Amino acid sequence: MVQKSPVRRHIFPRMVRFADIDSQGHVNNVRFFDYLEDARLGMLHIDPYKAGDAPFKGLVVSRHEIDYRRPLTFRADPVTVETWVTEVRPVRFTLEYEIRDADEVFVTARSVLVAYDVDRGAPRRLEDDELAYLQRYLAGE
Repeated sequence: MVQKSPVRRHIFPRMVRFADIDSQGHVNNVRFFDYLEDARLGMLHIDPYKAGDAPFKGLVVSRHEIDYRRPLTFRADPVTVETWVTEVRPVRFTLEYEIRDADEVFVTARSVLVAYDVDRGAPRRLEDDELAYLQRYLAGE
């Protein structure tokens, strides 16, 4: 029997700010998209393997899905946003997320990102270094 290696996840700590809390006493549903964006930027634009050089240039989000699992209330300790890759195609890729602490998952989400040429104003193919970077976080079958 072949053992699968665990999926490598990008871990992004995110503080719950008082401004994120709505009148119901929990993080507003729209604010969770900010949490996902912060984690995505941390993963895709700050490459820990290349000092100061961003691995991706020109990406657009073409789709978001989010499932709210549990209310998240104000807290002193950060939550973590765990992000990994589940699909890579020539022009696009899919990220999965969990917003969680050690004991609970508050949100699961998915984003589809498209490589984009800003100068041409059109989609482009992912470059070899981008594909190699995504492979680091790609979930196995």
